[in-house]
Amino acid sequence: MYVQDDMWKGIPLLHVYDNSMNKQTPVVIFLHGFQSAKEHNLHYAYQLVQNGVRVIMPDAHLHGVRSENLSGVDMNMRFWEIVVNSIHEVNTIYEELKARGYSDSSIGIAGSSMGGIVAAGCLNSYDWINAAAICMGAPGYVELANWQLNQFEASGIKLPFDEKQKEEILNHLAEYDITKNPKRFNQRPVIFWHGHKDGTVPFKNTYHFYSQMRSHYEQSPEKLVFIESKTSGHKVPRSGVLAVTSFLSQHLA
Repeated sequence: MYVQDDMWKGIPLLHVYDNSMNKQTPVVIFLHGFQSAKEHNLHYAYQLVQNGVRVIMPDAHLHGVRSENLSGVDMNMRFWEIVVNSIHEVNTIYEELKARGYSDSSIGIAGSSMGGIVAAGCLNSYDWINAAAICMGAPGYVELANWQLNQFEASGIKLPFDEKQKEEILNHLAEYDITKNPKRFNQRPVIFWHGHKDGTVPFKNTYHFYSQMRSHYEQSPEKLVFIESKTSGHKVPRSGVLAVTSFLSQHLA
């Protein structure tokens, strides 16, 4: 197994693969969480490669080797900027995959926490995604952003924008919010993982959306899976990692 540190179109990433793979091998673009970095999710890549899937793991804007050592507050205020930037960079990676000859590969998108949030936005934006995994993520951008802003204000953080600017931000996020247009799932295989005790990304909002989505998968219920853990917080256990990587490898094969 090889872990290649690379740079694609200005995006630093890890390319993880083995000698058995070729241009038709399925690919997963795996996205890390907030304040994390590409190498922190290599355990997902290991399992995916073991199951015959090539993995691309980019560093998000302001993360990993792209860090600008901003304060926690500054990073929080730029959270959605990072998310939207990541959605666009995923398409840049896709275009580079095609340029490198991987156009015949089935391609999945996956991520944990912020990465799961980005993955949901990518499903809303791109038809070329064949399967997805959303771990501790939130498809409802506007709903999550409002919840985050309420949390900041409750903790005494002064928001750096007024009500009009807030409305503009939420309207912009609505363009990436797949809960506004759930048909964009288009019956593609999607697995969710979420813990009931998650205090960072609320469980109930994501589960409510999943419950609504089940009616869109009546002909193929095995393509929409939600794994919940009543004891877990904001961390995916080994059992979740194995379930998510197995689901992706099966549906991308």
